[in-house]
Amino acid sequence: MILLNDLKRAAHAEAQQLFEAAQRVFDSGWYVLGREVAAFEQMFADYCGVGHCIGVGNGTDALELSMRALGLGRGDGVVMAANAGMYAATAAMQAGCHPVYCDVDETTMLICPDAMARLDDPSIKAVVVTHLYGLLAAMPALLAVARRRNWSVIEDCAQAHGAQRDGRRAGAWGDLAAFSFYPTKNLGAVGDGGAVVTADAELAAAVRTLSQYGWGTKYEVLRSGGCNSRLDELQAAVLAARLPALDQANARRRAIAGRYAAAIAGTGLLMHHGAGDDHVHHLCILRCTEREAFRDFLHEQGVASDIHYPVPDHRQQVWAGQYNPVQLPVTERLAREVVTVPCHPWMTDAEVEKVATHLADWRP
Repeated sequence: MILLNDLKRAAHAEAQQLFEAAQRVFDSGWYVLGREVAAFEQMFADYCGVGHCIGVGNGTDALELSMRALGLGRGDGVVMAANAGMYAATAAMQAGCHPVYCDVDETTMLICPDAMARLDDPSIKAVVVTHLYGLLAAMPALLAVARRRNWSVIEDCAQAHGAQRDGRRAGAWGDLAAFSFYPTKNLGAVGDGGAVVTADAELAAAVRTLSQYGWGTKYEVLRSGGCNSRLDELQAAVLAARLPALDQANARRRAIAGRYAAAIAGTGLLMHHGAGDDHVHHLCILRCTEREAFRDFLHEQGVASDIHYPVPDHRQQVWAGQYNPVQLPVTERLAREVVTVPCHPWMTDAEVEKVATHLADWRP
């Protein structure tokens, strides 16, 4: 079976670097908030083109801490897309906010600036822009809408490490940006991890304080809403070792996606594809109106697939019908059609060709 991802191959390919990084941490005897975290935070801030990076426990914490740093809380609405796995909504609920769902663009599958401009909800204080599947959203247009309304902007970059447009990377557009370093991400750790990046020194200081209990100095709590969310030394060392290869790995993902795009001509399949630097293909997404039959076909050929994501946020059971009146026709159609196929830097050329051949063979 050709898998969607293969973390064992990644570890084997980078074994020497990872062992050296781990050994350095073990030799130091310092496992939390040490030199490795500080070094990675500087590296990643420089990579993203911003002044500040704060390592945290995971990507969801990064979103929640960003909301809290902006002063968001009970009664505040946060605009977000409903096709991105409920992660931003979970963070909003943890911060005491509530989601305001917005439909997405048919082609990009990302939050639609025109749909966002039509929102009329006085509770809205901020927007989470998710660069879903690795494609950088239409940030100039989205920022223009948000600035007119005096809404803060948080980028959710969990699937878009390294995506850039006009020389400006994901994470360098909004007031704050949240990253996940979950092992399957384009830049992944060997456990959980995340970060918040920002160009704003005051927001950076707020996030750093909130991520460590709300402390100003040790054992002195200055801010409410603090938690214990820290990137550890081992994960930071691993991430620092992997960061220099990120752009090359992203280029490999684009090449694989390009091969698939060429293969599906005439099949009835549609592809969420971009060949430019603004798409890093964290996930390779196809659209198929006969999805279950297509997935059965792939399985028979030894090709794994998945659905990201099958249930739109506003239709999740946790809301107990609260969002039933909300109609997001594009989002709901995509949830019935999207299919994820294998695309990762450690695929062999033979595996890529096998997947491409089977995609070309599909007929509904």
